[in-house]
Amino acid sequence: MDKSIHTREYAVFLRLLRQVRKDRGVTQNRLAELLESTQTFVSKCERGERRLDVVELRQWCIALGMGFCDFAQQLHELTEKPRRRSRAG
Repeated sequence: MDKSIHTREYAVFLRLLRQVRKDRGVTQNRLAELLESTQTFVSKCERGERRLDVVELRQWCIALGMGFCDFAQQLHELTEKPRRRSRAG
């Protein structure tokens, strides 16, 4: 199994992290304040240089006013591989 940081799914995860923040009109600086962290931490997480664990991701979601389960559902939908439809004879 490849390390997750090298997968398409992880790239989608990073895009979703950024997109949720931007959609809510929150800057990296503001998110850092909400997380009681630094803008550098937020930037590194969004670029994939610093991995978020599940507890940190939950805090990130709370800071952005998004439910953790909602984030997970969006990630699932974005990474779900299209299923082939079977063709009846």
